[in-house]
Amino acid sequence: MSDMTVDLIREPETGSVAGEINFKLGYPDAQSAQRAYDDTDLNRAITAYRFFYPTVSGAAIVQGDLDCGLVPNKVFGVMHSGPEQVLYTTNNDTPYGPLLLDLGIGPLVIELQPGPLIVCSIDVNQRWVADMGLPGPDAGKGGKHILVPPGFKGELPSGNGIYVHEASSNLQIVGARALPVGGDVEGAKTRLTTIKVYPLDSKTEWSEPQWKDLTGVEQQGTPLAYERDFKFWEVLHKTVDHEPAYEGYHNEYGELAALGIEKGKPFAPDARMKDILTRAAAIANDEMRVQSFADRRPDRFPWPGRKWEWASLRYEDGDFNTALYTDLEAREKWFYQAIGASPAMFRRDAQAGSLYWLGLRDTTGAYLDGGRNYRLTVPLPVPGHLFWSVTVYETDTRSQIRTDQNKAALRSMFELKDLSGGSAELFFGPETPAGKEGRWIKTTPGKGWFVYFRIYGPQAAAFDGSWKPGDFERVG
Repeated sequence: MSDMTVDLIREPETGSVAGEINFKLGYPDAQSAQRAYDDTDLNRAITAYRFFYPTVSGAAIVQGDLDCGLVPNKVFGVMHSGPEQVLYTTNNDTPYGPLLLDLGIGPLVIELQPGPLIVCSIDVNQRWVADMGLPGPDAGKGGKHILVPPGFKGELPSGNGIYVHEASSNLQIVGARALPVGGDVEGAKTRLTTIKVYPLDSKTEWSEPQWKDLTGVEQQGTPLAYERDFKFWEVLHKTVDHEPAYEGYHNEYGELAALGIEKGKPFAPDARMKDILTRAAAIANDEMRVQSFADRRPDRFPWPGRKWEWASLRYEDGDFNTALYTDLEAREKWFYQAIGASPAMFRRDAQAGSLYWLGLRDTTGAYLDGGRNYRLTVPLPVPGHLFWSVTVYETDTRSQIRTDQNKAALRSMFELKDLSGGSAELFFGPETPAGKEGRWIKTTPGKGWFVYFRIYGPQAAAFDGSWKPGDFERVG
């Protein structure tokens, strides 16, 4: 041990282990100390960026909703989403109901009527708080879900049809979805407005929330405009400062404090730190893109001999925890290209609410190219109780592809509702396939794209390997 210590602490004439940091009598010289701090701060900032990316992305979702006219506790939204809504890997399989809730006034009740509703609540850090409706404890039979703010000490009701969920931030991002039974989109949108929200304490001042139709409304709900520059850190500081600290992030808040971001204190980095934070944002974002689209983990493949990957990895519980640790690789990959997570989304068994696969390469292993034409063969029937879809996203925005076709998905309840036979061929590319227009999504030359293949209510064949889609094949 003493030999190792002597070897690591070297005199100026021999240099440090890295060849850049010099010591004399065991002390660093001023230039070496500054270099070490620059390296330390940059590494710390890269790590913090990757960990808190979901928080900044969550803040962008909230800001996007606010910009569209939603108001926490007062104005909720309903929409059949499309390419005009820039949100990470959302889809238009079902209408959405975005609700912003502020638990600063006390616990709020979300009351659901029986029916095909899928509801999830996450906090601004995109930590899972509650599943409700079909994937929740009420299983679509209706019930009262109580969202409890951090630190609440009052009494809470209990009994049949009452479900209590403890939140880790006052601001809640609630995403509600209504299944369009029989393809009835308007009926599904109306069903969303049957969701009742009100305070648990009847003495709390409250007015009935209004519902605003956001269908067709332009929306930007991502940090794309600033994810690679200094504003990323300004948004993070504002969010950390606004919300109660989450106990589970105790160590990570320490990383931020070392960078000058601390709850209750101003964020005013000097020129040196601002430069380091700006560089860290660009570096970390590049690293997350590589991890998301060039994943190296051997467990990413659901089927041997196929190019498809799991959209998310490992044993997710809603917060990416395994029995021994938080799977940071899985967490980072998911939140770079998507929003929200819950136990029902990726549990790999036949009881899961939904199942997602990521497709980004063709049969040769090459990335999907917007200038080429492809065919995807899907064996029928697809093993799902509810429905399935294939949605196309641009790699640049990680959002629904936007072309003059104004269409990003092929869905079993709509375009593909009349499928029959043992398989179906779907088409993707810049050129319209003759006679197959209804099963085609247009792509853009010069841009990359990827897809999510989703099954809602998956059955056993989706897990045991007896069913699997083909890979993308180049045609023409």
